[in-house]
Amino acid sequence: MPEPLTVPSALTAQVERLIPSARLGRLGRLRRGLEKEGLRVDANGHIAQTPHPHALGSKLTHPHITTDYSESLLEYITPVYSDPGEALCFLSDLHTFTYHHLQNEWIWPGSMPSRLSGNDSVPIADYGCSNVGTMKHVYRKGLDMRYGRIMQAIAGVHYNVSLPDDMWHALRELEKATNIPFNDYRSTRYFGMIRHFRRHSWLLLYLFGASPAIDKSFLPEGKVPEKLQSLSDDTYFAPYATTLRMSDLGYQNKVQSQLKICFNSLSNYVNTLRHAISSPWPDYEKMGVNVDGEWRQLNANILQIENEYYSDIRPKRVAKHNETPSQALEARGVEYIEVRCLDLNPFDPLGVTEDQMRFVDTFLMWCLLSDSPWISDEECDRLDDNRRWVVERGRDPELKLFNHGETTSVLEWGEQIFAEMGEVARLLDAVEEGSPHADALASLAPRLEDPSLTPSAQVLERLKANGGSLSDLMLILAKEQAEQLKAEPMQRSREALLAQLIETSHQQQHDIEAADKETFEDFLQVYFTKARESRAMSALPSEVRQ
Repeated sequence: MPEPLTVPSALTAQVERLIPSARLGRLGRLRRGLEKEGLRVDANGHIAQTPHPHALGSKLTHPHITTDYSESLLEYITPVYSDPGEALCFLSDLHTFTYHHLQNEWIWPGSMPSRLSGNDSVPIADYGCSNVGTMKHVYRKGLDMRYGRIMQAIAGVHYNVSLPDDMWHALRELEKATNIPFNDYRSTRYFGMIRHFRRHSWLLLYLFGASPAIDKSFLPEGKVPEKLQSLSDDTYFAPYATTLRMSDLGYQNKVQSQLKICFNSLSNYVNTLRHAISSPWPDYEKMGVNVDGEWRQLNANILQIENEYYSDIRPKRVAKHNETPSQALEARGVEYIEVRCLDLNPFDPLGVTEDQMRFVDTFLMWCLLSDSPWISDEECDRLDDNRRWVVERGRDPELKLFNHGETTSVLEWGEQIFAEMGEVARLLDAVEEGSPHADALASLAPRLEDPSLTPSAQVLERLKANGGSLSDLMLILAKEQAEQLKAEPMQRSREALLAQLIETSHQQQHDIEAADKETFEDFLQVYFTKARESRAMSALPSEVRQ
């Protein structure tokens, strides 16, 4: 008989102290919003070459339907909800509304791209002729110069979560930290959450990774990494991989790796990003910035702008006008967390399920309530190793991960994490009807003992049973899901809202373009001059530091 798993007493004590307040409704609920990407494809599974449909509104100004890198890469943005089901309902209506305006095109259900015909087959998004629209387009041209367009055609789900102020106040009182300014306390605790997340994010990759295979058109001809094997004429796979999207085939940048952002403090994070957007990189300088009147990139720095930094999690704050993301963080602290390591679930029409959302909520709350010391450079390297191993061979029964100087299996470590998360689920379920968070843990726990239940294994099973072509399988799923979504009734008020936003978003883009008076070059100079300014709270007038 294995020894029973023990839960840290400090974690249990935290939960026990918070549960009475939760039951009395004094803590509130977690709030979350979804950002979900999906490629538009044609009837043969090739990436769409058509412009973003005019009938979906302006991608520059529409608050809920836009594009990511490519003109063909739809991005849906939900409002913030305290009920995961409401967020999914809104996301479903965005899909249904889109399908009312697509002609012979489908939304690709997988994270790795559909059939491509080289780098230029990925059209760069065009946001119009305003300075801000031109900046978005030139930024994407810079990404093409630096990394190529194909990498930018990868899709995923970004999950944004914040804790209600009432919960922060309760934690601050329990820890006798009321002498610390609220924003400082919240930011410090959020960064502790991020560090614990980075130590354990491999578990999310294992449980939810769904991209063990890629279409051959994703790779340069003749350049096949050793870790990949041929599954069919048009598909490569890695036998034990969970999420090739998060591997060195996906969002990776060797230049950025020197930044060493391990999220030990807000000031470290902001200063490292500010250094990166201000420091030229020789290879990027050779590419040129504005050559014979053609803008190739915004600048030749390590990062053109802060959004170019890739990470599986980010601290966020809604920025005000003329404020960069890091300046917003400096001025008012962390407001929410963006989880960026989730593949699309190709077997669900929305790419994400409520069980998954409940699990991630519990996981993040566990990260917050657990002890999370600073991460050394050496540990940072070990964490990168763990993530890489789970990405490339997470279902390998022989795989061992580093855990506090020792090695352990995915099963052993995962069961310990689930046991600790069970305590946190009790807290979150104290404000719910039933036990949705505990139920989510129970529904996902079997994936630890049986890797064949993971989405990555399920994708491979379906591939092998259906001829081995990833693009053929994803196209079948896309068309099935389209019929399902088209048949879904929309909320009338939401349908009316989305219909109205078509006209108003186009008008807003027109107004922005008409208001521009300065040249694009002058606009950029002002932008980057302001971006280099510190907005640290200590440097702000007292009436602003609220």
